[in-house]
Amino acid sequence: MNSKIKDASTDKLFEAVLLLKNIEECYAFFEDICTISEIKALAQRLEVARTLKEGKTYTEISELTGASTATISRVNRCLNYGADGYRMVLERLDNNSKA
Repeated sequence: MNSKIKDASTDKLFEAVLLLKNIEECYAFFEDICTISEIKALAQRLEVARTLKEGKTYTEISELTGASTATISRVNRCLNYGADGYRMVLERLDNNSKA
């Protein structure tokens, strides 16, 4: 766990996210707490992670997602050296879509 972000306020934020029950509630909460650009950036990073896991090239990913090579590189670094959050979520999304 990254001690740079862990504090009581962040704990409350994550507890709030865990209380959301469906996609509609997520839209309502995230539209209030984030700008549209922030939500789109988060969604783009998740899509970059998914396409990196599929083995696509930076050029292909940039064309598919509109992400810059800097964003793709950062996500790739997280996939390779991060806290495994992307991997965990992508596996669960994949398993959920198969169910």
